[in-house]
Amino acid sequence: MRKLTILVLPLFLAITATAQTAANLPEQLSTSGYDPQALFAPGFYGDFHLATRSTNGAPSATYWQNRADYTLSVRLDTTRNELEGTAAIHYTNNSPDTLHTLWLYLDQQSYRPDARSNFLTNFTAGGHTDGYTLSSVKVQQGAIRFDADYTITDTRMQIRLKQPLAPKGGKITLLIRYRYTVPGDFGNRTDYVATRNGKIFEIAQWYPRMCVYDDRQGWNTLPFLQVGEFYDEYGDFDYSVTVPWDMIVAGSGELVNPAEVLTATQQSRLAKARTSDQTVMIRSAVEVGDPASRPVHTGTLTWHFKMAGTRDVAFGASRAYIWDAARVNLPGGKRSLAMSVYPVESAGPDAWDRATEYLKKSMEYFSQQWFVYPYPVAINEAGIAGGMEYPGIVFDGITDKGKDLFWITAHEIGHNWFPMIVGTDERTYAWMDEGFNTFIDVYASDAVNNGEFAPKRDAEYAPGGGNPVDEIIPTIKDPQAPVMMTRADGIPEKYRHPMVYFKPALGLVLLREQILGHDRFDYAFRRYIQNWAFRHPGPYDFFKTMDNEGGEDLSWFWRGWFFHNWSFDIAVQSVQNIGPGSTTVTGAGSTTNNSSSSSTTNNSSQVAITLANLDRLALPATLELTWKDGTKQQITLPVETWLQSGTCTLHFPATQPLTAVTVDPAHVLPDANRANNTWTAP
Repeated sequence: MRKLTILVLPLFLAITATAQTAANLPEQLSTSGYDPQALFAPGFYGDFHLATRSTNGAPSATYWQNRADYTLSVRLDTTRNELEGTAAIHYTNNSPDTLHTLWLYLDQQSYRPDARSNFLTNFTAGGHTDGYTLSSVKVQQGAIRFDADYTITDTRMQIRLKQPLAPKGGKITLLIRYRYTVPGDFGNRTDYVATRNGKIFEIAQWYPRMCVYDDRQGWNTLPFLQVGEFYDEYGDFDYSVTVPWDMIVAGSGELVNPAEVLTATQQSRLAKARTSDQTVMIRSAVEVGDPASRPVHTGTLTWHFKMAGTRDVAFGASRAYIWDAARVNLPGGKRSLAMSVYPVESAGPDAWDRATEYLKKSMEYFSQQWFVYPYPVAINEAGIAGGMEYPGIVFDGITDKGKDLFWITAHEIGHNWFPMIVGTDERTYAWMDEGFNTFIDVYASDAVNNGEFAPKRDAEYAPGGGNPVDEIIPTIKDPQAPVMMTRADGIPEKYRHPMVYFKPALGLVLLREQILGHDRFDYAFRRYIQNWAFRHPGPYDFFKTMDNEGGEDLSWFWRGWFFHNWSFDIAVQSVQNIGPGSTTVTGAGSTTNNSSSSSTTNNSSQVAITLANLDRLALPATLELTWKDGTKQQITLPVETWLQSGTCTLHFPATQPLTAVTVDPAHVLPDANRANNTWTAP
């Protein structure tokens, strides 16, 4: 393709020319809604600054974060569908603040008939439980243990301390005895379901856990309403699950007592899987229900797990599980283990037989591309949660198969990067986990097995299965649509996938493909992940990191795409031939190197193309010219094209007739009206 030197002329350009045709152009809007002063307004970050956060988006030297370590022990009654146990929460106050109050989440309260969530969703039609029954809540400070002074409001428990918790390292332990009824299929994220060979239990949000006290908000106590997800402190987990002898438990972290709960054969097969890139069967379909596949044949077994440096744990339990595993190869010679557990109904060569392969290859891709998976094991569990993520374990659909199974597996395990490694507040900024994760899924589908599952076109990215950039346009133009910065629970279901998953993912695609380019984007995005791994970033930490490490002031993009639903519409307004001897005027507003106005005489034919930005957002764009001999030229228009005005005119030599002019020929921009993107010669 031939390269041209482009002269961008100011709006007042005087041209002696004959207009080639307005009749050939689509009807143009008479007025433009574009306002460069609104889009490019300074002061996006204001004067707001936290001492704990550097101006470049990284944690500062004074950044602090509290910590919660858990020792949990529970028993699952599979007849009554009840979980009963104890929680010892060892909490460390690293903040500079003295704490007189502690707040905990009790998510099981959201299943009560009087829960606030019933007033937000249609949950009342699905069923209810009694939520938590707390038989004992005690506080231990030093050597003193006493009954806690607490109150429960919906899904939160406040503990009012007799002695305040000291700042900068003060420690306290909470000791809680509790039980609850496991919800049935209405549990959504935690549930049980009957299968041919027994119930499958998916157990999540199963213990009282600390709310986050952070440097941006203090206590984060938004109630759990079944839509917005989670925000948790990091710590170490030591937990035990007691179940009937014939059940398999698949839990977050590493099983630390395999000799007590597995047969010698299963232990040997697991050892083989740790060195195998091919999936190894730990417990086959024919062994399901066979007493020989369990080390004891009566009573109960206690499965003991540990997981370090995580914000949560979950587990699945069933006598119906087939179990397989394979090695995960990580950068730097590190290894992890991918495992899948699923009933015989889910087995099949196009179904869960490949689940561990999908899990393994997704983990390897994400680790190579963004950040190394930090945990020893990851589990893909089949049930009716149908796509839910927790550290080290994902609950995927029992009937999923083919591309759908790969897509849901990659998406859910991808959540171990966002928000399990990069610990964002999902209940407030859902787009920072769902959107970021949907973004990295797009490239995983392109990469795994040389694109076997590409392109990604599931309901989270392009609901209609068409061009993703066109799919979002109706939502952007919908005056009722919320903006991405809306609190997670405040986004109506109609808009949840478009605004929480798709639009932020597309925004990152635009940043990577059109605005920053792969190299600068990847460097900046990796720096963001590295800076905030196992920490608590907010939106401005992300924005500032991308600005600083990407080397661009992107406030115009954050403002228009994230804080508003501003639309983009670029149009070809006119195409003119300029004959020899005509005079063009350039000034300080042009892209020439002249520091003052000057005039030049054209001794050859030229073409002048006038473009207009007709709506409130601006984006870099590609302009394609097609000449009579079929030659095509592409010119990149930077976003600064629209810095001063909503109109620009491009001037360059023409040695043959121009037959077509097209803006965004590849349809990579969310242009609200493509009908005005092309001019063709009469």
